[in-house]
Amino acid sequence: MTPTPIPPELPRARIQASGPAAVLEINGRNISDQVREYQPRHAAGQPPEVLLLLKPSDDTDFDGVARVLVGEDPAPGPAAARFLAALDDAEVERAVLARHDLLDGAPHEFARALLTQLAEWASGKRQPGEPVEVAG
Repeated sequence: MTPTPIPPELPRARIQASGPAAVLEINGRNISDQVREYQPRHAAGQPPEVLLLLKPSDDTDFDGVARVLVGEDPAPGPAAARFLAALDDAEVERAVLARHDLLDGAPHEFARALLTQLAEWASGKRQPGEPVEVAG
C-alpha cells in the first residue's frame, strides 16, 4: 500500500487529554468549549482525522476548512442482535436471578429485571461474567 501524501493545507489538530477533560486546538485555536465529543481516527496510509461533534449552541463559531460528513445514526437492530446472540443464556439467567431489584413484587418483575440487566451490559456497566451481588 502506498501512503497517501498529506496535503499541506490540512489544519493542525492538537489534543491534550487529562482524565475526563481535554484541550482541543485547531491551528492553535482552542475550541474545547465548543466540542461535545471528539474521535481521533487513523487508517494506515491515510492522514489522521479528528471527528468533532459540536455542542448545540447559537454561539458556535467555526471558520476554516474541514472535511464534512453528514449521516444518520446507524440503526441499532443489527448491533443489538449481535450483542444478544453473543450472550450465554445460563449466565444471563444467573445474573437476572441474582439481581437485588428482581423481587420487588411489581408486575412483570422478571422481564423488567432481564431488560435492565441487558441494558446495563450493553452500556458497559457490569460486563457479562463479572460477579453479581446475590439477592438475600
